[in-house]
Amino acid sequence: MRITGISTHVVGTPWRNLTYVLVHTDEGITGVGETRMLGHTDALIGYLREAEANHILGSDPFAVEDLVRRMKYGDYGRAGEIVMSGIAVVEMACWDIKGKALGVPVWQLLGGKVTDKVKAYANGWYTTERTPEAYHKAAQGVMERGYKALKIDPFGTGHFELDHEQTLYAVSLIEAVRDAIGPDAELMLEMHGRFSPATAVRLAKELAPFKPAWLEEPVPPENLKALEKVAAKVDMPVATGERIHDRIEFRELFESQAVDIIQPDVGHIGGIWETRKLAATAETHYMLVAPHNVGGPVLTAASLQVGFTAPNFKILEHFNDFADADIKKVIKGAPQVVDGYFHLSDAPGLGVELDVDAAAEFPQQQARFDLWAEGWEQRKPKGTQK
Repeated sequence: MRITGISTHVVGTPWRNLTYVLVHTDEGITGVGETRMLGHTDALIGYLREAEANHILGSDPFAVEDLVRRMKYGDYGRAGEIVMSGIAVVEMACWDIKGKALGVPVWQLLGGKVTDKVKAYANGWYTTERTPEAYHKAAQGVMERGYKALKIDPFGTGHFELDHEQTLYAVSLIEAVRDAIGPDAELMLEMHGRFSPATAVRLAKELAPFKPAWLEEPVPPENLKALEKVAAKVDMPVATGERIHDRIEFRELFESQAVDIIQPDVGHIGGIWETRKLAATAETHYMLVAPHNVGGPVLTAASLQVGFTAPNFKILEHFNDFADADIKKVIKGAPQVVDGYFHLSDAPGLGVELDVDAAAEFPQQQARFDLWAEGWEQRKPKGTQK
C-alpha cells in the first residue's frame, strides 16, 4: 500500500480553524487527521503542500515511524509548531489507515486497552456574562450534562500581576462555580501562563479553599526555573505542556520534577505514537498525562487512542459540547461523553469519518483568539470570513 496524495479541509469558526487532512492510498483506504492552529492555518497548509511532494507521496502508511522521522529531520531545519502539527495530522491519518486495513481500532495496535473508559472534563462552557451568577448557572449546566470535571480561567485579562480588586472578583467566580458543582466534581484552575511566580503562588493560595484539581500553566512556558519556583510553594498539582511541540523538549521538565501532570497536544507534538512515547516516559517519572485538546472530534478520537492504552492517563479535555458544538456534524462517529466519560470503541482505525460536504458548510475564517483582550472568554472575536 502506498500514499497517493493528501487533501486538506478547513472547518472554520470565529475563534478557531480546524484543519482536517485526508491521506489517500492506492488501495482505496483513506485516513483522517486533525489539528487546530492558532493563527497559522495557512502556514500549515503551505507546509503540507511541500511535505506532500518531499516526503509523503509514495510512502507506506504502515511505516509510521519512518515517515515521521523523514518529515521531522529530512528538511534539516529544526521542527517547530507548524512542522510538528503537519506531522501530527498525517501521522494520525496513517494510524487510521492501518487500523482500517487490519480491521482493528488504533488502541489495539498500541498495545491494547488498559481501561474501558476515559474521564472527560468540560471546557468552553463559560462563554457567558462574566459574573458569579452567570458562571454558577453555566456550571450547573455542565453537571446536568453528566460531566464530573470542568476547567476555567477566571482571571480576565490578567498579565504578570492581578490587583486586589481583580483578585477578589476572580475568587468570587470560582466560589460560585464550586458551589454549583458541589464538593466531588473536579475543578481545574487555568492560568494560561499569565503570571509572575509570586502572583501565581498568591492566587493559588487564595483559591486553595475551593480545592482545585490542578493549577495549569501558572507562568509562561519558556522559563522552567519560574515554574519550579511556583511548584515549590503551592500545595496542589501543577500541570503544563500544551505549548511544547517536541517530546524531546519535555526532558528538562521531567528532570525538574516541577509538574505532576503533563499536557501534550496530540495535534501539535507529532501525533498519536509520539504522545504514547511521551506518556511512557512520564510514567517513569510518576507523572500523569492529560492532553490539551481544543480540537474537534478527530483530534479527540486520536487522543483517546492514547487514553485507552496509557496507565498514567488522567483525563481528556473536551470543548465540543459547548463552544461551537455544531462542528460535530462534520464528523461521522464523533466521540460522545456519557456520564462524564468517553467509552471504548471497537470501530476500526480512529472510528471516525470526515463528511466533506458538511465540512464545506463551515468555511475557513480569519479566526482570532486573544487571551489578553477583554471578553476573550466569550470566544466571539470580530473576524472576516475568508
